[in-house]
Amino acid sequence: MKKCYLIYNPNSGREKSKEIVNDVKKMLEENSYSVIIKYTEYKGHAREIIKLIDDCDLVIAAGGDGTFNEVISGNIERSNKLLISHLPIGTTNDVGTMYGYGKNYLTNLKLLLDGVVKNVDVCLINNRPFIYVAGYGNFMDIPYSTPRNLKRKYGRIGYFIHAIKTMPGKLKFSNIKYKIDGKEYDGRYSFIFITNSTRVAGVDGIYQDVKLDDNKFEVLLCNIKSKAEIIKDLILIKNKDIINLNGFEYFRTDNFEIEFEDALGSSWCLDGEEYSTINNSFKFSVNKDCKILLPKKNIEKLFVD
Repeated sequence: MKKCYLIYNPNSGREKSKEIVNDVKKMLEENSYSVIIKYTEYKGHAREIIKLIDDCDLVIAAGGDGTFNEVISGNIERSNKLLISHLPIGTTNDVGTMYGYGKNYLTNLKLLLDGVVKNVDVCLINNRPFIYVAGYGNFMDIPYSTPRNLKRKYGRIGYFIHAIKTMPGKLKFSNIKYKIDGKEYDGRYSFIFITNSTRVAGVDGIYQDVKLDDNKFEVLLCNIKSKAEIIKDLILIKNKDIINLNGFEYFRTDNFEIEFEDALGSSWCLDGEEYSTINNSFKFSVNKDCKILLPKKNIEKLFVD
């Protein structure tokens, strides 16, 4: 019999934890897995759990994008890497949606078990992993500062409610120097995004032809100057590639370095979670050591090989 660890975040999503765990455990056992369940109890716990568990055939991260980030982060630190998978039970589930999952967790589990193993690029910021997005600038605190009661009650809409309530009167800007593929630049920006995803903040099709195994990530530097421009671009992005909109500078690379002229005035957001640091210079790179069991649905458009 195969051995599976289920790392479950009981704070993710809006559904009943006990019911989800029982259903998932039953389906895994029906598919010839013995199941060991590990509940997360605090931020960073999933990362600690996977670093300490025994060898097994599969580790499933059941939770939101942040839980999946922690499991991958801990796995990268292991000398013997484990096969992992993501069972999305969060409120936004950008990564899960990109992979081809829907809203029903049992249907998602079936897709997972019938899936294929792929080697997935994992991005690093100063050697700290993130799966799909690192963001800095205005509103980047919304994913992790939105009260849990809003997320549980309204789902993804809860983030927008909190954003409206906390929207600042003026946008803040950062003066930065940055280097891409050996070329040096500088500028003043209100938002910075480094991504490896077709979907961010619930918006599909952010970029065209993104591949998760091409050893590249996407860099978007924004000098949007007002809230009115933000609203305008959110409307335009539905029908126009973001890299062609005014106020954006776009690069696809595997080598990006950035230095802020002043100390950071806020935290980075990594996969929806806060990344606080005293550093003001950052190097982005790619780790190729992560194997993930994924649904077959979007494989052809997400991978080169």
